[in-house]
Amino acid sequence: SLSPFYGEDFYCEIPRTFRHLSFYIFDRDVFRRDSIIGKVAIQKEDLQKYHNRDTWFQLQHVDADSEVQGKVHLELRLSEVITDTGVVCHKLATRVLECQGLPIVNGQCDPYATVTLAGPSRQSEAKKTKVKKKTNNPHFDEVFYFEVTRPSSYNKKSHFDIEDVDEVDKMEIRVDLWNASNLKFGDEFLGELRLPLKFLRQSSSYEAWYFLQPRDNGNKSLKPDDLGSLRLNVVYTEDHVFSSDYYSPLRDVLLKSADVEPVSASAAHILGEVCREKQEAAIPLVRLFLHYGRIVPFISAIANAEVKRTQDPNTIFRGNSLTSKCIDETMKLAGMHYLQVTLKPIIDEICQVHKPCEIDPVKLKDGENLENNRENLRQYVDRIFTVITKSGVSCPTVMCDIFFSLRESAAKRFQGDPDVRYTAVSSFIFLRFFAPAILSPNLFQLTPHHPDPQTSRTLTLISKTIQTLGSLSKSKSANFKESYMATFYDYFNEQKYADAVKNFLDLISSSGRRDHKSIEQPILLKEGFMIKRAQGRKRFGMKNFKKRWFRLTNHEFTYQKSKGDHPLCSIPIENILAVERLEEESFKMKNMFQVIQPDRRVLYIQANNCVEAKDWIDILTKVSQCNKKRLTVYHPSAYLNGHWLCCKATADNTPGCTPCTGGLPANIQLDIDGDRETERIYSLFNLYMPKLEKMQEACGSKSVYDGPEEEEYSTFIIDDPKETYKTLKLIIEGVGTLEQEHAQYKRDKFKKTKYGSQEHPIGDKSFQTYIRQQSEISAHSI
Repeated sequence: SLSPFYGEDFYCEIPRTFRHLSFYIFDRDVFRRDSIIGKVAIQKEDLQKYHNRDTWFQLQHVDADSEVQGKVHLELRLSEVITDTGVVCHKLATRVLECQGLPIVNGQCDPYATVTLAGPSRQSEAKKTKVKKKTNNPHFDEVFYFEVTRPSSYNKKSHFDIEDVDEVDKMEIRVDLWNASNLKFGDEFLGELRLPLKFLRQSSSYEAWYFLQPRDNGNKSLKPDDLGSLRLNVVYTEDHVFSSDYYSPLRDVLLKSADVEPVSASAAHILGEVCREKQEAAIPLVRLFLHYGRIVPFISAIANAEVKRTQDPNTIFRGNSLTSKCIDETMKLAGMHYLQVTLKPIIDEICQVHKPCEIDPVKLKDGENLENNRENLRQYVDRIFTVITKSGVSCPTVMCDIFFSLRESAAKRFQGDPDVRYTAVSSFIFLRFFAPAILSPNLFQLTPHHPDPQTSRTLTLISKTIQTLGSLSKSKSANFKESYMATFYDYFNEQKYADAVKNFLDLISSSGRRDHKSIEQPILLKEGFMIKRAQGRKRFGMKNFKKRWFRLTNHEFTYQKSKGDHPLCSIPIENILAVERLEEESFKMKNMFQVIQPDRRVLYIQANNCVEAKDWIDILTKVSQCNKKRLTVYHPSAYLNGHWLCCKATADNTPGCTPCTGGLPANIQLDIDGDRETERIYSLFNLYMPKLEKMQEACGSKSVYDGPEEEEYSTFIIDDPKETYKTLKLIIEGVGTLEQEHAQYKRDKFKKTKYGSQEHPIGDKSFQTYIRQQSEISAHSI
């Protein structure tokens, strides 16, 4: 295609010092080699100009002249020399000290510099430094001397003509950097610097850093080839982050959001109200709350408020509200690892094997059989459905805790609808997590690139089916506009699929149990026969092995003689402090594990096989993961004949000798900088200050009149004008203080900054613009 549409988003963290953001367009030929067509390079100082606007850019040629990066450190000294005959000449000493950040060409960089003094009426001679091998930060420290003015023509009249002073003003010193190539094509150009000697008239010595510039080969007059153009939408934000203490007041107001009554009067909710897009507010809020471990109470509070405003159970969490954006963002951050372990293996297989799965009779290719394709697709859907519904044990704790509170709020609000507890959770985990990840695996880091069209179509069909299976709606086939999808779906219209979804949703929305009395009905998670060793409650009882029926709900772990009997023993979930394997040598029995309770009481259990043992360990670990007193160490063997077999300690209450495995990644550690997220939120509040002030006005008018809302204020949700007004006052004060700090910092920085220093080399347009702005500001403030 000569007019491809990509429609892909890339999010990059950019190191602070960069000069261009470049996009390269390649052409891939039949041998899968890439040849370059052209590029678009946007200068850092122009990014603001195109911020968040679709713009077409002309492609430029890519050659060494346009690929310049790095900076050079020079020292120039102009000195006067008096000759024997008393005439004054000028000499120029150029010292090339070092370079930094040169580009690496074809995997190597062996740089050298040439220095030339060029003028209109003189032959320019180039002087060359030594080549520095294998470095893109070379230290040269070499000095070159040039005669600038000299006795021009010695003639019979025996006098000297001094070169015209204007001539000197037209001269320039040129420094070129090259990569010494051992190929026959010659050396590669790395960048150049041209300095007019004019500026040396004011001071005889000058030392500074300069950015290298592209060579202007006089190509300007040539008409550039039309290489086509590229449409981009670049959103560029720059965060200047202070140290932590600056942010305390604003951060405290934000972190208290979960406890504010009503939640619509909290700082986080207000941010969602004033931002143009809810997404803008959700990203930094979620990261901030995750960093400080407050995400679950915050999301519970805003979800609860949203459920109260929802009239119809079928539309629960269907809008693009702050709640749904925050949960999406949390799942993306906390659930990345979960997606990798669940979906990646099978998605990789689908991308590599290319089985035909098209079931639309109109789109069938020649030679393809509709029945075979249907069978291929059915197998894929079945496998993905199974890995998802069996993955409840791996679901990150933080997601389970959120689902638990969604389920509670929904069940409380719509008591007449028995299914709402499921739809509230499935609308996130299936519709907004698994289905999109299957549809666009590259956006969830499951594949490095966009899948090809055929694979993409297969993934679309799978995603649609999984989404419908997960939604638990009554008339499934009616969900599909396409008749071929409805017929295909008949395969899955069995009760076992709905049951599997419900069991999965039960498991992921029950481990967050904070107070199990709030759940009316305990949810059965697993049951079956296993063999357990007596716990030796009676002093003289036999510690023998007995077969028992074990049952695990989200409240307790029990065993009884046989199914349906009264429990002989019940262990509340909060009393399970660790679940670990037991070494075979303890009782010379395979597939054993131990459930450790308070006061180091241990229940030893043998499962029927290794798979069963792993399942029980995983699910018991999962439900007890939030227990406050979980152990960090345990004994991998039993206590027999007066000592622990593993560490030989004699006291039966000796702390464990081996670190607990923890079974599962409870919460993946995220690399989040809380101060930076607070800075982001400050910038948003600052940007939408007019809206904050308008909201404050609205609170005033609401609390004064409390009559019908005025039209212009009806855009905000204000449940409690007084509380909201209080919070707004704190936000506006906090933002104002930070704004003053930023302004002061910029003024101080401006005073200290030296143009031409290593941090601010000469040739940086954005810095010159900055200097201009600052001098205007400081002149204005004076």
